[in-house]
Amino acid sequence: MSHQHLSSLREPLVTEPRTLGQLTEEICAPMERPPTWKWWVAFGIAVAVLGTGAGIVGYQVATGIGVWGLNKTIGWAFDITNFVFWVGIGHAGTLISAILFLFRQKWRTSINRAAEAMTLFAVMCAALFPVIHMGRPWLAFWVMPYPNDRGSLWVNFRSPLLWDVFAISTYFTVSAVFWYVGLIPDLATVRDRAKAGLRKAVFKVMSLGWTGSHRTWSRYETVYLLLAGLATPLVLSVHTIVSMDFATSVIPGWHTTIFPPYFVAGAVFSGFAMVLTLMIITRVVLGYEHLITLRHLENMTKIIIVTGGLVSLAYATEFFIAWYSGNPYERFAFMNRAFGPYAWAYWIMVTCNVVSPHLFWFKKIRTSPAAIFALSLVINVGMWFERFVIIVTSLHRDFLPSSWAMYTPTMVEVGTFIGTFGLFFTLFLLFVRVLPIISIGEVKSVLGFARDGHEAPQHPPAKPVAEEPHPVAHRPVAAVPLAIATRKDAPV
Repeated sequence: MSHQHLSSLREPLVTEPRTLGQLTEEICAPMERPPTWKWWVAFGIAVAVLGTGAGIVGYQVATGIGVWGLNKTIGWAFDITNFVFWVGIGHAGTLISAILFLFRQKWRTSINRAAEAMTLFAVMCAALFPVIHMGRPWLAFWVMPYPNDRGSLWVNFRSPLLWDVFAISTYFTVSAVFWYVGLIPDLATVRDRAKAGLRKAVFKVMSLGWTGSHRTWSRYETVYLLLAGLATPLVLSVHTIVSMDFATSVIPGWHTTIFPPYFVAGAVFSGFAMVLTLMIITRVVLGYEHLITLRHLENMTKIIIVTGGLVSLAYATEFFIAWYSGNPYERFAFMNRAFGPYAWAYWIMVTCNVVSPHLFWFKKIRTSPAAIFALSLVINVGMWFERFVIIVTSLHRDFLPSSWAMYTPTMVEVGTFIGTFGLFFTLFLLFVRVLPIISIGEVKSVLGFARDGHEAPQHPPAKPVAEEPHPVAHRPVAAVPLAIATRKDAPV
């Protein structure tokens, strides 16, 4: 492919030559063709897991949360662990979409749409656990501060749990709007390709009268930029507020000011690992290796190295402060984590989150999809155990030895957690079937990146561009930037 490069220092973001029409065909193909047997098998498994989880949730709502393994000492365990885990998974979508967009990182274009959808699905999974934990989920609307007929009975605005309600609902709303606005140009493309009928009518409504004119694109880019700026603080605020569930308490192991940045770094760390897991599967199943390239995977692993380093620093800082503070309760809490009854969970966390990310320093591993896929799963396991260690090991040894207790999850709790994976993958598989999983317009805008402007996509020139004396001088005057071509693109 060296003949396609304008510079040996740059690699194209779309590795195979494609015309604008060919890109449209490839990205729209999963929506327009019948689903393959692989999709049906995956969807059947996801729905079966979701159905099992729904049955378990129905059982515990009808019976009560006494079917969980909680006790007087450990009032939080699997439920809040899974809540924080899923909220963290949803962070990478907004980071890829908003922050990388503001920093003009062009490599985000092939992965931002799926990452944004993953954010919405993960937040839906996270919201289930606090609602179930209420015991009476049909009264969940009580947490909203609306005018009511209950007299002076209002929500406690000083409670961090109420802050979670506002943070998660705001995060979901802004992320959904940001995701939908980014979809509008592609919805218009699908609308124009669809035959007359229900499908065309639905996409006609969803595309909001998109015409593709210069004025429409200008307004769209302005709104998208404003939403990106609005969504960026949410990446920091949401998990900061989630961390305050613990940091504002007086329990040793929780009462620490390092939690907000620590939780944010951990959320991005786990979120990017989940994006890698999904993107590697998607690029293989849909044949998108030329769109979701090794460069995309490598860039995401570099972010994992950085955030993994921040998480490792937070682990070390916690132990240092516990020693430096001279507080015997803090010292005991952290020594108990490392060498107490749950030491196995702590060392799984350290191995997965501290040791495994350093394997990405080796370029051979960083550019191997199989190795990246395996390590992304390892990191997600480690981040789940991190939340488990923070919550359970800080609770099971109280100030009074008479209150000490152990916690063991029941099958109901494990089944509920597995059921959320069924919900997550069911929604993701439906998303692949009904909407473009890759942003058509944004990928077209980077199609010419690091590629000679007069290259014919169907028949790449046999002679490398590097051997031509003046490749820029030979470029046709009529060649226009692909970003402008995208704006005038009529669906093929």
